[in-house]
Amino acid sequence: MRIYSIIYLVCIAAVISSCTKDFKEINTNNNSPSTTRPEYHFTEAITQTAYAYQENAFARRPAALGRYITLVRNNDYETFRWTAVDWNDIYQRAMVIKTMQQEASAAAQPVYVATGNILLAFNIAYLTDLYGDVPFSQALQSVETGNIKPAYDKQQDIYMNLLQMLKDANLQLRANGSGIDAGADALYAGKALQWRKLANSLRLRLLMRCSKVYGNAFAEMQEIVNNTELYPIFSSNTDNAEVIYQGVKKDDSWPGGTKNMIDADFAKTKASKELVDILLQRNDPRLAIWVAPVATTTGSTVDHNQYVGVPHALANPADYNGGETHQSVFSSFFKQDKAAGLKASLMLYSEVCFILAEAAQTGKLTVPSKTAASLYHDGIEASMDYYGVKAQALSSGYYDLPLVKYDGTQKQLIIQKWLSMLFRGAEGWFDFRRTGYPEFVPGPMSFQSKFPVRYGWPTSEPNVNNDSYQAAIAVFGADDINTKMWYLR
Repeated sequence: MRIYSIIYLVCIAAVISSCTKDFKEINTNNNSPSTTRPEYHFTEAITQTAYAYQENAFARRPAALGRYITLVRNNDYETFRWTAVDWNDIYQRAMVIKTMQQEASAAAQPVYVATGNILLAFNIAYLTDLYGDVPFSQALQSVETGNIKPAYDKQQDIYMNLLQMLKDANLQLRANGSGIDAGADALYAGKALQWRKLANSLRLRLLMRCSKVYGNAFAEMQEIVNNTELYPIFSSNTDNAEVIYQGVKKDDSWPGGTKNMIDADFAKTKASKELVDILLQRNDPRLAIWVAPVATTTGSTVDHNQYVGVPHALANPADYNGGETHQSVFSSFFKQDKAAGLKASLMLYSEVCFILAEAAQTGKLTVPSKTAASLYHDGIEASMDYYGVKAQALSSGYYDLPLVKYDGTQKQLIIQKWLSMLFRGAEGWFDFRRTGYPEFVPGPMSFQSKFPVRYGWPTSEPNVNNDSYQAAIAVFGADDINTKMWYLR
């Protein structure tokens, strides 16, 4: 009996041993790994950045402040009756990028660290362009340091960091740009040169933005254009930084399409009077692409044109010109879930042309083989080509029209840039607050007599990060939509 007991115990021990020696392997869910490859987060970082930026541009504050749209209902955006705006979505995207970079470092794939810095610079630039001073150097460190109350950085310091980050990313990709997974790269299909062009073109955007207060801005721009082999930039529409829409579900469909915007919402989003009038004055072939004609001109009360934009901040905007059948909405082109011409854009070649044209116009930048006039023309032509009306613009004599033919003024140049940047982030608003062009004015029902220049910091900040919030106010100024940020002072 004792022998049987010993044998029994030995057998039990063997069974237990065989069950436990592979316990970790057996209980590991391969469908939910604890670590992932950086290229998975790469796709997520690209698409989330592009889609969010584009969604902001179509029907939110940037579209209203850029004077592209007029809302005939729920028009607080354009009456400047603003509350603070949350920034969690931008920090969430930044966290995805940081996670990707950590994975890339662990896997010895530095190419994703460099491309990640380009995406991070894009997101943080947008953040500080909207808010001014924001948490940056201490942000996204809660796991490593336990700091959940990051200090706010000065915008000037943020900009200097971002400019260097973009410059370094370009040089890193030049030294070693291999290994980008083409299937994971929703922006450039694994082409490192294109990412380098984006990095340097973004540098031009930021340098122009801060050129009034940053003494080295034009010198750094000159360094870029003098050596495009070392610092390549966009040179045609094939370089555009854009992500296609799949049109399968809400999150990967154009913001004006049926999966995101019901008919009633699309109908209340009118083309602005500023946009329609500027297009009409120039007999611009993009008008028919972008804007729908009114349902009828019979019964129009103040504007009998076929295309009628609606002024901003009216007491009863839905009644303007005899009612909504006498007002233009945007064309059906913008009411699709996906289309060849509807992409989530981070930056376009036309913008680069206008940035260089404006810099050349000041006399502080010389672009090899180009003049301010030729760069201005290139910017318009790139936009016409983008929308498929390049030949029409040429045959109609568009470039020789008095309002279009280059006259050497910043006003004319920025108006054309503004047109080319239709629904591209907040660029229309950012250029207006920087230059004063186009010459927008608040509407009669506006809550204040001037345009806001920033978003208010999130209402949660005094509750969750009050010490840093109060310290920021002491440096930056009042948490007010009219407080100018560093590069606007």
